[in-house]
Amino acid sequence: MLHIRKKDKVVVLAGKDKGKQGDVVEVDLGKGRALVGKVNFVKRHTRPTQTEPGGIREKEAYVPLSRLMLVCPKCTHPTRVKFDSLSDGTKARVCRNCGEMIV
Repeated sequence: MLHIRKKDKVVVLAGKDKGKQGDVVEVDLGKGRALVGKVNFVKRHTRPTQTEPGGIREKEAYVPLSRLMLVCPKCTHPTRVKFDSLSDGTKARVCRNCGEMIV
Protein backbone atom coordinates (compact mmCIF):
# COMPACT_ATOMS: atom_id res chain seq x y z
CA MET A 1 0.00 0.00 0.00
CA LEU A 2 1.33 3.41 -0.96
CA HIS A 3 1.55 6.35 1.41
CA ILE A 4 1.33 8.76 -1.56
CA ARG A 5 -1.07 8.26 -4.47
CA LYS A 6 -2.19 10.13 -7.56
CA LYS A 7 -4.25 13.31 -6.86
CA ASP A 8 -2.93 13.59 -3.27
CA LYS A 9 -1.78 16.96 -1.99
CA VAL A 10 1.86 16.80 -0.85
CA VAL A 11 4.52 19.12 0.55
CA VAL A 12 8.21 18.98 -0.48
CA LEU A 13 10.52 18.32 2.48
CA ALA A 14 13.96 18.95 0.94
CA GLY A 15 15.68 20.50 -2.06
CA LYS A 16 15.27 23.74 -3.98
CA ASP A 17 11.45 23.61 -3.69
CA LYS A 18 11.35 22.91 0.06
CA GLY A 19 8.01 23.94 1.57
CA LYS A 20 6.08 24.11 -1.71
CA GLN A 21 2.79 22.22 -2.02
CA GLY A 22 1.29 20.59 -5.09
CA ASP A 23 -0.90 17.77 -6.34
CA VAL A 24 0.59 14.45 -7.43
CA VAL A 25 0.15 13.97 -11.18
CA GLU A 26 1.86 10.58 -11.53
CA VAL A 27 3.63 8.03 -9.32
CA ASP A 28 6.47 5.79 -10.58
CA LEU A 29 6.72 2.84 -8.19
CA GLY A 30 9.64 1.14 -9.90
CA LYS A 31 11.92 4.13 -9.40
CA GLY A 32 10.29 5.46 -6.21
CA ARG A 33 9.43 8.92 -7.48
CA ALA A 34 6.44 11.12 -8.18
CA LEU A 35 5.57 13.93 -10.56
CA VAL A 36 4.13 16.87 -8.61
CA GLY A 37 2.31 19.71 -10.35
CA LYS A 38 3.95 23.17 -10.24
CA VAL A 39 7.02 21.87 -8.35
CA ASN A 40 10.62 21.09 -9.43
CA PHE A 41 10.74 22.91 -12.77
CA VAL A 42 13.70 22.14 -15.03
CA LYS A 43 14.74 23.66 -18.36
CA ARG A 44 14.88 21.44 -21.44
CA HIS A 45 16.32 22.39 -24.83
CA THR A 46 14.02 21.14 -27.59
CA ARG A 47 14.50 20.89 -31.31
CA PRO A 48 11.92 22.34 -33.66
CA THR A 49 9.29 19.98 -35.04
CA GLN A 50 6.69 20.46 -37.74
CA THR A 51 4.11 21.59 -35.20
CA GLU A 52 6.20 23.40 -32.53
CA PRO A 53 9.17 25.74 -32.64
CA GLY A 54 12.35 24.80 -30.82
CA GLY A 55 13.77 26.59 -27.82
CA ILE A 56 14.21 26.33 -24.08
CA ARG A 57 11.12 25.02 -22.31
CA GLU A 58 10.37 24.59 -18.64
CA LYS A 59 8.68 21.42 -17.43
CA GLU A 60 8.14 19.57 -14.18
CA ALA A 61 10.60 16.84 -13.20
CA TYR A 62 10.13 13.87 -10.89
CA VAL A 63 10.71 14.16 -7.12
CA PRO A 64 11.82 11.18 -4.97
CA LEU A 65 9.02 9.88 -2.73
CA SER A 66 11.30 10.23 0.32
CA ARG A 67 11.25 14.02 -0.15
CA LEU A 68 7.44 14.24 -0.10
CA MET A 69 4.97 14.22 2.76
CA LEU A 70 1.21 13.88 2.48
CA VAL A 71 -0.98 16.81 3.51
CA CYS A 72 -4.13 15.70 5.36
CA PRO A 73 -7.25 17.02 3.59
CA LYS A 74 -9.10 17.33 6.92
CA CYS A 75 -6.61 19.14 9.19
CA THR A 76 -4.39 20.57 6.36
CA HIS A 77 -1.15 19.62 8.15
CA PRO A 78 1.67 17.53 6.67
CA THR A 79 1.43 14.12 8.26
CA ARG A 80 2.99 10.71 8.33
CA VAL A 81 0.54 8.06 7.21
CA LYS A 82 -0.63 5.26 9.47
CA PHE A 83 -2.21 2.14 7.96
CA ASP A 84 -5.20 0.65 9.78
CA SER A 85 -7.24 -2.35 8.75
CA LEU A 86 -10.98 -1.84 8.52
CA SER A 87 -13.66 -4.26 9.71
CA ASP A 88 -13.93 -5.84 6.24
CA GLY A 89 -10.16 -6.55 6.18
CA THR A 90 -9.03 -3.82 3.76
CA LYS A 91 -6.29 -1.37 4.64
CA ALA A 92 -6.88 2.37 4.89
CA ARG A 93 -4.60 5.38 5.29
CA VAL A 94 -5.12 7.36 8.50
CA CYS A 95 -3.76 10.79 9.52
CA ARG A 96 -1.57 10.64 12.62
CA ASN A 97 -2.50 14.19 13.64
CA CYS A 98 -6.31 14.17 13.56
CA GLY A 99 -7.05 10.42 13.21
CA GLU A 100 -9.26 10.87 10.12
CA MET A 101 -9.23 8.34 7.30
CA ILE A 102 -7.60 9.62 4.10
CA VAL A 103 -9.42 8.58 0.94
